[in-house]
Amino acid sequence: MMGLIINKGDYKMSEIKMGFRWFNSDDNISLQQISQIPQVSQIVSALNLSAGDVWPLDAIKQLKKSINSQGFEFKVVESVNVNDDIKAGLPTRDEYIENYITSLKNLSLAGVEVVCYNFMPVFDWIRTNLRAPSNDGSFSMQFKKAQLPQSPLKLSESVTETINSYTLPGWEADRLAGLTQIMHKYDGVTETQLRENLAYFLKAIIPVCEQEHITMAIHPDDPPMSVFELPRIYKNIEDMRLIENMVPSQQNAFTICTGSLGENPQNDVPAIITEMMSRGKVPFVHLRNVRHLNALGDFEESAHESSTGSLDMFQIMKALSDSGFHGYARPDHGRDIWGESGRPGYGLFDRALGISYLNGLWESLQKMR
Repeated sequence: MMGLIINKGDYKMSEIKMGFRWFNSDDNISLQQISQIPQVSQIVSALNLSAGDVWPLDAIKQLKKSINSQGFEFKVVESVNVNDDIKAGLPTRDEYIENYITSLKNLSLAGVEVVCYNFMPVFDWIRTNLRAPSNDGSFSMQFKKAQLPQSPLKLSESVTETINSYTLPGWEADRLAGLTQIMHKYDGVTETQLRENLAYFLKAIIPVCEQEHITMAIHPDDPPMSVFELPRIYKNIEDMRLIENMVPSQQNAFTICTGSLGENPQNDVPAIITEMMSRGKVPFVHLRNVRHLNALGDFEESAHESSTGSLDMFQIMKALSDSGFHGYARPDHGRDIWGESGRPGYGLFDRALGISYLNGLWESLQKMR
């Protein structure tokens, strides 16, 4: 989830701000191409720093300057990654929390309003196939429990072989090099302990966020289940209520990733949106569809349209509209189509189609009100 959301223009009848993830100099997609997608903001890859490093103010200002030079605003960061020592509750966590606070203050000086982050141990997300072929000739990311390697190292080797020499958020080479050591940090860490570590982190940073007017928006676990016996604490609405109550504050909020939550058929995504919107806790949304393959939790990512997956995207957009959503959103992931072969999940064409579809749903919902 590394990147920045930048906003350029809204629908006249709504406050939704549609974004597009971009990986900066490591992206084969140009800003000019992105600018040709109607009603889109740009999501620009964040500073290339390890989790726990301070985001220098000068570097942030330079990034903001480059964004502003294209006529865009700089309001949402995705994301300032949380160091594993914080997640695992190690004695060194306070040092990294102080670094995190410094980064938040620097981002505030640049006008940032929302920070999307996650608290997933070791892996930001997991798939067993990054380029699963479909009958129509497209390729998509897929998760099948039976195909999950027995060791995290085998999984990292599989991912490295199929990313087309690109980097993927959460799967950076320097991070994978220390994978064994990172895994050991979580030896014996339970869900309860991971929640306590998140609460410790939030209690330290939320008062600063309130002063700096920055909202923290935690991203769901992906997939929303334990993998490699690692604990998961943002899988469903019950987990969200626990996180919300850790630090009662409007700055303690959520990124609603419809795909991550929707990977579990038991999660009613529109109902989750409605409940959290009723308390003003949804500043940022990732919009994507998935297709459930069986009752075991296996899934593959599909096109955004409702008919291609298992999620009703109309009802998801309607829940946002009916709740008065006025935040930031972006299409999340896409298939490789029309011969495109780039960073898995982050091609241009399918995400552009997704934006057009989502914008069409939103415009219809506004005009029907």
